[in-house]
Amino acid sequence: MSAHETVRAAIVQTNWTGDRESMIAAHIAYARDAAAQGAKIIGFQEVFDAPYFCQVQDSKYYEFAESIPGPTIDLFCGLAKELAMVMIVPVYEREQDGFLYNTAAVIDADGTLLGKYRKHHIPQVQGFWEKFYFRPGNLGWPVFDTAVGKVGVYICYDRHFPEGWRALGLAGAQIVFNPSATSRGLSSYLWKLEQPAAAVANEYFIAAINRVGIESEYGDDDFYGTSYFVDPEGKFVGDVASAQDPELVVRDLDLSLIRTVRDRWSFYRDRRPDAYGSLVEP
Repeated sequence: MSAHETVRAAIVQTNWTGDRESMIAAHIAYARDAAAQGAKIIGFQEVFDAPYFCQVQDSKYYEFAESIPGPTIDLFCGLAKELAMVMIVPVYEREQDGFLYNTAAVIDADGTLLGKYRKHHIPQVQGFWEKFYFRPGNLGWPVFDTAVGKVGVYICYDRHFPEGWRALGLAGAQIVFNPSATSRGLSSYLWKLEQPAAAVANEYFIAAINRVGIESEYGDDDFYGTSYFVDPEGKFVGDVASAQDPELVVRDLDLSLIRTVRDRWSFYRDRRPDAYGSLVEP
């Protein structure tokens, strides 16, 4: 468990500003605001510096992809160091031509790029044509040892599948960030159900992040925000964010609650491969 028992954490939900440069500038401002409020870690929404172009299938949007490290991640590495803040920065990643991923970079508070997580589960349904843009992730479910504790990442559609949540918990995650672009309708009723349930089942904090607004140039998906932090007892930490408006959410996370809950339920004791000893008679 981290020596930092209480971590002030931030998440950002916002709408598409119309171009990449202003979107990046807006998030720099959000990060500075969060730092001024004492936050030591911040997470942005899915493909934060782009529209949710997956509402259509058009190869021209491949232009939003860039390498990691690359210009955007390098910029935020510098900002993380300046603000002494851990950052989860989701971008459209180009590993090489034809190899494109939905990825989140994890940057430590000293500006070090610790690594990245690539979204595993890729939907291909009306308004979410993601297989046109992204390959399935191939880096497993890493947990990053950051200045504020052990941090994991899941991305959007991943949240419907339990195996990643469990892998992150078994690897010691204390806070898992789930940057998303999810719209009213199809699965909105699950938004406040699945992630609190995952937090309880796996005994850690979850930061659930969702963009807001209708990006009419690309489609009619209505992104409903309502970003939140949830604790390992399944309780929201403070209020859930607006369903319509951009918002910076800053909350104090008491990481000692993880130990309390794990000691209470001992779920992980019974998940170890050796929990019941050998099944073979000597």
